[in-house]
Order: sequence, then structure tokens, then C-alpha cells
Amino acid sequence: MNFDLLLLEKAAATGSKTSSTLFTVIYLVVILAVMYFLLIRPQRKKTKEEKKMRESLQVGDDIVTIGGIYGKVISLKEDTIVIESKSDHSKITIARWALQQNLTVHDDQAK
Repeated sequence: MNFDLLLLEKAAATGSKTSSTLFTVIYLVVILAVMYFLLIRPQRKKTKEEKKMRESLQVGDDIVTIGGIYGKVISLKEDTIVIESKSDHSKITIARWALQQNLTVHDDQAK
């Protein structure tokens, strides 16, 4: 009889350890899912939109650089852009990644 009681106590203790471990795993999965939807996913979406904006750039577009320089696109190359600044009409070569915003709205962007 004592032996049966010991087995029942051991089974109850093992069951609580299993449920505790299960809740810990579920808790970690929920935390990772929340981090993904609050941090990683929006950043990926923003990066994708920036890449699309830089690829759709055309000659004649008004732009703003990361440094705050306003200009008009004069020529496009694979990794660089030549712009003419608004203030003194000087030509500046910048890297494509230094482009912050395209101020010109195209027909395909309006949709």
C-alpha cells in the first residue's frame, strides 16, 4: 500500500514539472512572436519600401538626402546618383543608400 502511495506522489510531482515546462515553452514562444510582430516585421517592411523607392528613382525627381540636402536628380548610375542642389545649383554625387525621400509623386506611386 505504501508503495502505491509513493508512486502516486511521484506521478503527481512529475506532472507538475511537465506542465511547468510546457508553460515556460509556451511563454517563450509568445514572447518571440510578439517581438517578431512588433520589431522585426515592421523593420523589414520599411527596408523593402526604401529599396523600392530607390529603384524607382527617375531623372528629374526632386529628392532629399539623409544629410538634408534638397536636390534634383541629374543622372543615375548603379550605385550613385548625381544631383543638382536647390540652393546654388552645384552638382553633387551621392550614394544611392544616402537617399532619404523622393518628393516627386509618380502615377504608379499614387495608387
